[in-house]
Amino acid sequence: MNSVQLVGRFTRDPDIRYTDSGTSIARFTLAVDRAYKREEGQNADFISCVAFGTGKSLDSLDHM
Repeated sequence: MNSVQLVGRFTRDPDIRYTDSGTSIARFTLAVDRAYKREEGQNADFISCVAFGTGKSLDSLDHM
């Protein structure tokens, strides 16, 4: 399995929903600063993310 770690800022509050079986699904966008700055344009990448979990594993996203 591939693993990615992103360090950034939420662009807005995560949208957390629950399936009938209790699985949490969180959708959010992270603004990740670039390691370099271009002369023009944005200095961050905006990455759309979806996270899945069970129980209370994603509930902490709701308090960030």
